[in-house]
Amino acid sequence: MLPALCSARLLPLLPLLLSALLPAGCAGPAARPADPASAQVRRAVAAWSAAPPASLAGIPLEDWSYEVASVRRDGVRAFARAELRYRLAGYDAAPAGSAREVELAAEPGGHWRVTADRPAPGALPQLWDQGPVTVRRGAHALVLGGAGQGPETLDEVAAEADRAVPAASAAWPGRWAGRVVVLVPGSLERMAQLLGRPAREYQGLGAVTVGRVGAAPAAADRVVVNPEGYGQLTAEGRRIVLTHETTHVATRAATTATTPLWLSEGFADWAAYRDGAADPERAAPALGRAVRAGEVPGALPADAAFAFGGDPDALARAYEGAWLACRLIAERWGDAALVALYGRAGREPQESALREVLGTDGAALTRAWQEYLSRELGRRALR
Repeated sequence: MLPALCSARLLPLLPLLLSALLPAGCAGPAARPADPASAQVRRAVAAWSAAPPASLAGIPLEDWSYEVASVRRDGVRAFARAELRYRLAGYDAAPAGSAREVELAAEPGGHWRVTADRPAPGALPQLWDQGPVTVRRGAHALVLGGAGQGPETLDEVAAEADRAVPAASAAWPGRWAGRVVVLVPGSLERMAQLLGRPAREYQGLGAVTVGRVGAAPAAADRVVVNPEGYGQLTAEGRRIVLTHETTHVATRAATTATTPLWLSEGFADWAAYRDGAADPERAAPALGRAVRAGEVPGALPADAAFAFGGDPDALARAYEGAWLACRLIAERWGDAALVALYGRAGREPQESALREVLGTDGAALTRAWQEYLSRELGRRALR
């Protein structure tokens, strides 16, 4: 009878019919029983991770949890892949995440003991993976210093970050949390480890901001200081760098993949320079040299021009040109128009945003910017 059951019309019923016709004990392969050790490992990780470790007591952590995704046994050892979730109380509106590998050792009675916790293979480390963390709190800033950072540096960074937050709020009237988290690792190499990039890409930079483009305000954004580059800056340079990076945090929710980098980077510099009497010849030296040599850029800086690790002089010209483009817009159309352009450029193409907000197009703005560069940076050549 069985061959007759395999018609196309009855084929979907075959598994049910077979289970009814086969004798007991011949119903196919039995499901593999669950490994009891896996459940024990999961329980051990849950108990161990019920609260942050005592070594992190100074960091304002909340919603701390490890969610185990998989367990692998190797004799008397076990390795649990887990996702660490946590928030910095008072600073993060959304949790930060970190892929972890938890190592456990078997103990008598079927128990397991956690012996190590480290970044999962290929995952980025947390600051505390590099050693003890020192905490400094300001009125608007939380500064976490990595192993090897001195208290004087952290106090100075906290004070500067406290000044940067009101400056960013003055430039960006949009809704944001009005506070910032700053990480100060112990060295350039350790900074690069946190960011997962070669150290050479950050040489000469004072700080960078990491976060999710288009994320909710006060999501897990972090300003990460390059202690070597930051330490070489003047007091004014440190102020400009931290205000620039804090402005990126403030504008995070309005920034999307649509936002051109000349606008996002130029706006951050505009926010950093707007309260001072920034002389373009002094603040844009690389671009000034090019303009005075007759090399006025043919277009606003492309996104690729802001990539780290390339020609530092070309990178400087891109940032300086972006700043002067935003400075031009604020001078000609007003601060409010620059802010409105930023918000609209995150929701629609650049050309549409320029027409709606400024009543112009990319070609006309580029010509105005080229004339502005020649006027502001070419003065020395005209003397």
